[in-house]
Amino acid sequence: MPLETRTDPSRLAGERPLLSVRGLRKRYGEREILKGISFDVMAGQTMVLIGPSGSGKTTVLRCLNHLETPDAGTIELTGEPIGGAYVGEAARWTPLTESQLALQRRKFGFVFQRFNLFPHLTAAQNVAIGPRKVLGLSREAAEARAAEQLARVSLAEHMHKRPSQLSGGQQQRVAIARALAMDPRLILFDEPTSALDPELVHEVLDVMGALAREGMTMIVVTHEMSFARRVADTLIFMADGHIVEQGSPEAVFSAPREEKTQRFLSHILNR
Repeated sequence: MPLETRTDPSRLAGERPLLSVRGLRKRYGEREILKGISFDVMAGQTMVLIGPSGSGKTTVLRCLNHLETPDAGTIELTGEPIGGAYVGEAARWTPLTESQLALQRRKFGFVFQRFNLFPHLTAAQNVAIGPRKVLGLSREAAEARAAEQLARVSLAEHMHKRPSQLSGGQQQRVAIARALAMDPRLILFDEPTSALDPELVHEVLDVMGALAREGMTMIVVTHEMSFARRVADTLIFMADGHIVEQGSPEAVFSAPREEKTQRFLSHILNR
């Protein structure tokens, strides 16, 4: 039976995907990292990517908003090609300029493994700087948005502290608030708890679970299997640059079809 954090499948019937990825490929030198990745994400869904280190999970995220330029494949957000456009009768692919691409990147939030906060700014200033500098909000409007988003991640009482005065879990929640303040269409999380001490992991996962319940569209790379099982609408297992298995968490965890999935889950759940 679906958990309360999951998207109601009946609501998705007939809807177009928010994000559609087809044939995504990426190589570094002679090594091909992504070997034709395809998937869809519906608005309000949480997709979780799992798999061994080096399987291409982070590269998928970085290609989605063109922090890395894919070598092949298409990415569409609400039907709009990301990174370029098909131009002319021959539908020739034409890359966007960096300024055009920056406009598209605003639609993606990105929460990294490391918090990447400005050490000389307070939590509120770290969150407000994007709305001010990128979205063009006034100082007052940006500060109000920062206060709202910090309260959303339970940090209202810490908004005037600098990163050095915050725990790792608090810093990562500031990073989540910073992403939310840009009003993205979806948020990409790249192993957001991997740099945290074990006792701090739950506070970040709790915030992410709350966002899922609110209907924020998210793609999450994580090794936190209990979170994946509890929160994901769709679970993808990757290995060697391929999507090996994809389905509901119940199906993938309880009855994985592929031998690679079985071996990975047996190892990670029993260690």
